[in-house]
Amino acid sequence: MDRFWTRNYPPGVPAEIDVAEYGSLIALFEESFAKHHAADAYVCLGRAMTFGEWDDLSCALASWLQAQGLARGERVAIMMPNLLQYPVAMAAVLRAGLVVVNVNPLYTARELAHQLKDSGATAIVILEDFAPTLAQVVGGTEIKHIVLCASGDMPGGDTQAERNGAIASGLHSVTRFNDAIAAGRGLKLKRHDIRGDDVAVLQYTGGTTGISKGATLLHKTIIANLLASEAWTLPGMQRKPRTGQFTIVCALPLYHVFAFITCGLLGMRLGALNILVPNPRDIAGMIATFAQHKLHMFPAVNTLFNGLAGNTEFAKLDFSELAISNGGGMKVQESVASKWLTVTGCPIIEGYGLSETSSGVTCNRADSQEYTGTIGLPLPNVEIRILDDDGQALPPGQPGEIAIRGPQVMAGYWRRDDETAAAMTADGFFKSGDIGIMDERGYTTIVDRKKDMVLVSGFNVYPNEIEEVASKHPDVLESAAIGVPDANTGEAVMLFVVRRNAALTEADLARHCAEQLTGYKKPRHIRFRDELPKSNVGKILRRALREEVLRTLRT
Repeated sequence: MDRFWTRNYPPGVPAEIDVAEYGSLIALFEESFAKHHAADAYVCLGRAMTFGEWDDLSCALASWLQAQGLARGERVAIMMPNLLQYPVAMAAVLRAGLVVVNVNPLYTARELAHQLKDSGATAIVILEDFAPTLAQVVGGTEIKHIVLCASGDMPGGDTQAERNGAIASGLHSVTRFNDAIAAGRGLKLKRHDIRGDDVAVLQYTGGTTGISKGATLLHKTIIANLLASEAWTLPGMQRKPRTGQFTIVCALPLYHVFAFITCGLLGMRLGALNILVPNPRDIAGMIATFAQHKLHMFPAVNTLFNGLAGNTEFAKLDFSELAISNGGGMKVQESVASKWLTVTGCPIIEGYGLSETSSGVTCNRADSQEYTGTIGLPLPNVEIRILDDDGQALPPGQPGEIAIRGPQVMAGYWRRDDETAAAMTADGFFKSGDIGIMDERGYTTIVDRKKDMVLVSGFNVYPNEIEEVASKHPDVLESAAIGVPDANTGEAVMLFVVRRNAALTEADLARHCAEQLTGYKKPRHIRFRDELPKSNVGKILRRALREEVLRTLRT
C-alpha cells in the first residue's frame, strides 16, 4: 500500500528499518552492556546500577535459572513494581533462553492464577510483599521455582539482610534473589541459539475487552518496535541542549508494555539512565526524586501528566533540559497538554500502541512543538488502514476501525488460535478495536473503542468527545463518560466527574456541556465522585463504571 504518511516524517527518520540487524534481543543487550559498561543504567530508592553491574547480575541469575533445569522456551513470570531487580530478572530470563511473562503485582489471587495457568509459567521472580497472593494459588499452577526479592536490597548484595527479614508469605522451597545471584556466579551460562522467531515475552492484555490474553511477542517483534522507537525519538532528543547522561523518567510500571519498551529497552539502547519510580502515587516522594536529576524524557499517561502539572512543588523543578514528553495509554486531553506545556515548556508528544503491537505503532513527530489532538503518524515499517464494518479500507476522513500491519505486531495470542484468527484480517492486519480517522497527511485521530461507543436515538456518541468538553471546565479534574440504558433513546450519556472545586454543581456543568455539544450528545446524567477507577498505568476504566451502573439498575 502507499505509505503516503512517510512524506511527513522528520528529516532523517527512515520509512523502513532493518529488523534483521540483530539476531535476538540478547545480542542487543550484550552490545549495550559492553558499550555503556561504566554508565549508570538505573537508579532507584537512592541506589544506582551500572550497565556493567546489570550485565554481571543478569548473567549470574540466568546461569542459576538454567541450573534449575529450566529448558529453552519455558516461561518465567516476573511480578514486581519498578525496582532494580526487575531489569536484572528480565535480562536474565531472556539470556537464559527463556520467556518473560510480565505480571501486574497488584493482581488478585484470581487474576494471578489465570495468568500463571494460561502462560504455563514454571518459575516466578516476585517481590515478597506479593508472596501471600502467590501462596493462595501456586498449588494449582505449574510453578516449581520461586525467587523471592526484598525491595530494600541491592541486587547482588549481602544475602544476610534478606535472611533477617520477617517473611510471612506462606510459601515453601523459595530461593532468595541474592542467594540465586550468589550461586549463579559460580556457574557458566549456556549460550542458546536464540533467533528472531523465538518467543521473548508474553504480554497480557488488560482484560478490558474480555478474558486476559497473552500477546506473543517474538524477539524480532520487540526489536522492530525498539529500533523504530529509537529512530523516531532521536530528532526530539536534539530539541534542547543537554548536560550529562540522557535520563528517562520511569514512573510507569516496567511490567506494562509502554514502559517496557519506551523506558526499559529504549533506555538500554540509548545508554540512558532510567529513574525508577516504584510508587507513582507517592507524588511528594516522586518529586523529591526528580529534583536530584536533570530530566530529559518523560513518558506518562494523561492522568499522571494532569496530577503533576497541577502540583505547585512539581512546577518548581528544573525543566530546562526536558526535551520529550511521551503521552500514551489513553487520550491526552488538550487542557492537560496545555497545562503541561505551560509548566514544563515541553509539549506532550502523543502516541498509540497496544500490547498486541509491542507498544507504540503511531506517534506525533518527536520534534513537534504543539498539541495536535491526534496520535500522530505510523512509525517506520508500520502500515495503518481504517476499515469499515465489512473489513474494507476507507479513504482519509472516514471513521473506521484502526488496523495495523508490520513487524511490530504480535505472532498471535498465546495458545488461542481462535482469538488470533478473529483479531486478524486475511492479509495480516491486526484489528485494534479502536475507531479512528486518518487525514490526508497520515495523522490519525482516535474517536473511541468500538465497545465504548454510545448509541443515542441511532446517533453515535463517542465518550472521548464528551470527556474532552468536560475537561475544559476549570473546576473539572477528571471525567469519564459511558452509555446507560434509556427508555426513550435506547442509551443516554452518563458523565462521572472528579471535581477540582467542590462548589461545582450539576447545573453548572450541564450548562457548560450544552454550550459545546449538540442535543443528543449532552450528558443526561452527571455524577460527582471522589475518584475514578483506573488500571495499573492510570487509564480510566469506563468498563468498571458501566458495570457498577448496571449492577445498580438490576437491584
